[in-house]
Amino acid sequence: MTDQHAQGAPGQAPVAATTYPCGGCGARLEFAPGQSVLQCPYCGFRQEIAATGRQIREIAYADLPSLPRKPVGSIGAYVFVCQRCAARTETDETASVCQFCGAPLVIDPAASGQIVPEGVLPFELDRGAVRTAVRSWTSSRWFAPSALKKVSDTESMKSTYLPHWTYDSRTVSQYAGQRGEHYYTTETYTDSDGRQQTRQVQHTRWYPAHGTVERTFDDVLVPGSGVLPTDKLDDLAPWPLERAAPFQPEFLAGHFALRYDVEPENGFDEARNRMAPVIAEDCRRDIGGDEQRVQSVDTRHNDVTFKLMLLPVWIASYVYAGKTWQVLVNGRTGEVHGERPWSKVKIALTVLVTLIVIAVIAYFVAAHRGGSAQHSAAST
Repeated sequence: MTDQHAQGAPGQAPVAATTYPCGGCGARLEFAPGQSVLQCPYCGFRQEIAATGRQIREIAYADLPSLPRKPVGSIGAYVFVCQRCAARTETDETASVCQFCGAPLVIDPAASGQIVPEGVLPFELDRGAVRTAVRSWTSSRWFAPSALKKVSDTESMKSTYLPHWTYDSRTVSQYAGQRGEHYYTTETYTDSDGRQQTRQVQHTRWYPAHGTVERTFDDVLVPGSGVLPTDKLDDLAPWPLERAAPFQPEFLAGHFALRYDVEPENGFDEARNRMAPVIAEDCRRDIGGDEQRVQSVDTRHNDVTFKLMLLPVWIASYVYAGKTWQVLVNGRTGEVHGERPWSKVKIALTVLVTLIVIAVIAYFVAAHRGGSAQHSAAST
């Protein structure tokens, strides 16, 4: 059983929000990470998430103009009305909690004005597992202040599903470039002791090259939200997308979910940028030889498909030296990346030790050369 009620922002159609009443105590059920159930945080009542039999599908990119959706810029904030305490919560999230009583609230994706997610990778790590992962991460940072290892807990943790676009494409690329082949000549030179020596010198002959390479890309991931830096989200990869489930709003209950603010057309531009280095490497491999120069690549994308996926991220923070540091945790694999302090003392000591080691090595090398020169002079 579910409760649905919400109001849209002024000037917009109402948006449905869903809560999941507990069959045991009447509270609200939440998705339990690592399981396929909704669970009451108070009485422990559990309710299985029923499979729908629906499959995650790829959407033809050519069909994008015909999809019912509003431009990101025209969608205002959603206004949820809590069925538990009647409080109103204004948010730009598609899943949230009541700011007064904490009841989970989930938008009906079909009424959000945006493209409906095809799949969701459910949370596997609960709060306890995230705390353990963050403690392990803070205690293993190189050049971090020693006191950082004593950080035993996070100040805040927020389980958030982040929208990502995935793109498939069968590419055909025509390239033009040059193939370099090495050859060697013998060169005579005088060494530091005044003796003549010979050595082999490498040269390169360049030949024109052109050809065609093909590649099939599958599930090229592009973040669909600019709330968090793209490079930080990329650091959380890889994502086990093969474990994703067809989207059901039950997976969002008790967690947060951001709506996308990157249109799928802009996401495909970024996907092409991510494919380009792979295609360039294919071109270099096809050119062969000892060295390669790729001067131009003309790529045609065929059979392009896309879909919207929700990926689980714990957004955590910890306090050190009076400052709050943000950490992101892959809610499926436990991969941790984030901000950390640096110890200037440890870095300075490391630089000093390195310089000392270099000086000692240089001293012994010079001494060895001096001994060799004296030996050569004595033998002549």
